[in-house]
Parts: sequence; C-alpha cells; structure tokens
Amino acid sequence: MFFDPVYLAFMLPGLLLSLWASFKTRSAFNRYSRVRTASGITGREAAARMLALGGIRDVEIKPTAGQLTDHYNPLTKTLALSQGVYDQASIAAVGVACHEAGHALQHAAGYAPLKLRSLLVKPASFGSQLGFYVMFFGLAFQWGGMFQIGAILFSAFVLFTLITLPVEFDASNRAKRLAVEQGILAPQERDGMNRVLNAAALTYVAAAASSILTLIYFLMRAGVLGGQRD
Repeated sequence: MFFDPVYLAFMLPGLLLSLWASFKTRSAFNRYSRVRTASGITGREAAARMLALGGIRDVEIKPTAGQLTDHYNPLTKTLALSQGVYDQASIAAVGVACHEAGHALQHAAGYAPLKLRSLLVKPASFGSQLGFYVMFFGLAFQWGGMFQIGAILFSAFVLFTLITLPVEFDASNRAKRLAVEQGILAPQERDGMNRVLNAAALTYVAAAASSILTLIYFLMRAGVLGGQRD
C-alpha cells in the first residue's frame, strides 16, 4: 500500500495532463501577451465594459499580485486581475479579463452551477487534503469506518472539480461571444483569445481527471469497485 505501483499508474495520466495543460496555458498566455489589441483596450477596461453590458455596478475591479492569479469572488463581489492583465492592452489580458467578468455575469444572472460551486468551496477545501489522508490511513490500517468518512470528504472535492467545468466553460463562452459582439476585440483577434481560454480550460479538466482517478483508486483498493481489499 505504501509503495503501490498501481497508484502511480492511476496518477500518471492526471499528472501528465496537468503538466501539459499548465504548459499550454502559459505558452498561449505569453504568446498573446505580446500581441496588442487593435483598440488599445486594457484588461481592466475590457472587464468594466463586460460588467456594464450586464448592468452590473456593484463589482469592484482591482489588481492582484502574481501571474494568472485572476479570479472573481462572488462573496465580496470583487474581480481581481493579475499584473499581466489589469493594465495590459494585449489579447491575452483582454481574454482573461473578459472570462473573469463572465463569472460576474453568471453571478448576476443566478447561474445555478456557480451557486452550487460556491456552496461546495469550504467542503471541497476541507475534503481535498483531509479526505485523502483519512482514506489513506483508513485503508492502510483496515479501518472501514474511517475509510468511508475519508471517501465522503474527498467526494466533496471531486464534485467541486466536476461542477467547476460547466462554470468555467460557460464563462469562457460568454467572454468569447461578447468580446467580439461588443467590439472589445476585433473579429480577427478572436482566435488568439480562444487559444488562451481553451488552454486555461484544460487545467480544470486535468484537476477533475486527477481527483476522479484518485477516488477510483482508493475505492478499488478498498474492494468497493471490484478491487481486492488488502
């Protein structure tokens, strides 16, 4: 159990997908960070225009430290844009900013998957780490009840990664459509935006795949999915 090659076999696909997704995201972002928008619009201005389109006036747009640390917080109604996005007039910056503004539009519209994801934030955070170790020790010492508790905790994290997929895909689709429809980006600039956002979407797919494979592995080792209990 402590040195299980089966575990490595389960984790390797998710790890490789995560590494590839991270490489694709940074590569696309870096490439299109060097391509200036035809209109000269910055990430902050693009996000503000997206919010105005939805009639949203109570969301604060602010800079945040780091690279690709952009996010929308529905609890505080703040849209944080990273250093390479906030005041940059590049296709990559505008694409990321419009995507994050897409989450604010989801929030304003009462988008159900976003509501569910927000409810799962704390259980998922709790379950992602604690659930793994509770399952591990429950299985290692053959404590069935402990393993079941860990599996339930970790399942909250798996559910979070799954519900994140439609939330992120929908935000990107809103951004891609509105950015061109409203003249934030020219039609010929959409391809660059698509590449940046599609690459970023892979990171969420990788996270979901890794969490599912982890849960399947432990359930199999516990004999729940037809595996052989140690």
